Amino acid sequence: MKLDIIGDIHGCYHELMDLLDQLGYHVEKNNHVHHPDGRRIAFVGDLTDRGPQSIEVIRFVYQLVHVQKIAYYVPGNHCNKLYRYFLGNNVSHQHGLETTVAEYQQLPADEQAEVKKMMMTLYEHAPLYQKIDELDVVIAHAGIPEKYIGRDDKKVKTFVLYGDITGEKHPDGRPVRRDWAQNYQGERWVVYGHTPVLEPRFVHKTVNIDTGCVFGNKLSAFRLPEETTVSVPASMPFVEEKFRY
Repeated sequence: MKLDIIGDIHGCYHELMDLLDQLGYHVEKNNHVHHPDGRRIAFVGDLTDRGPQSIEVIRFVYQLVHVQKIAYYVPGNHCNKLYRYFLGNNVSHQHGLETTVAEYQQLPADEQAEVKKMMMTLYEHAPLYQKIDELDVVIAHAGIPEKYIGRDDKKVKTFVLYGDITGEKHPDGRPVRRDWAQNYQGERWVVYGHTPVLEPRFVHKTVNIDTGCVFGNKLSAFRLPEETTVSVPASMPFVEEKFRY
């Protein structure tokens, strides 16, 4: 198997198309996707929020995962929040959800129903994290320590969605997170996103590929078995304070 693992998209649909083009995929008008080498795609979650085309990203990823079945998807914390919104839960429309809800509410009722069903299907059928033994890789939105691989309890769910949070907050309201990758000693790759970095960040056998597309940097993919990265530039304004240096 050959796989391209794509970082947090956050509604940046055009950059996703640019990246797939750079990776050698052919995307037809009906969103049918193929690669001449038979490569597959994986998404690390946070498909939506903040960016301009979250609805298009949902439709596209649903097509790849559930219609063509050539892609893997694991949920991120923004996916979890949108899912809870679709369930009718009382979630706050901030930190990006407001952009997705605004897009969604502009759709005709039949398209709303379609998009809602797509996102709920994606979320309900997604594993907390994806193990692919053939490539010796685990894909988890915010990462996963070796001791949690094979588990799916509440503690693991919190970790893979939000990272190694301390319970404290930064002045801007973001949760303080420990750098779990520094202590990772596993033999298989862990590929994750969640915390924006300027360049794909390699620590031991982990790589963070959230290169902050929605914050004006770039959208990145990690390729296996090649162990290389490919990136395309973002069209959004650059927001320096969002990045971990």
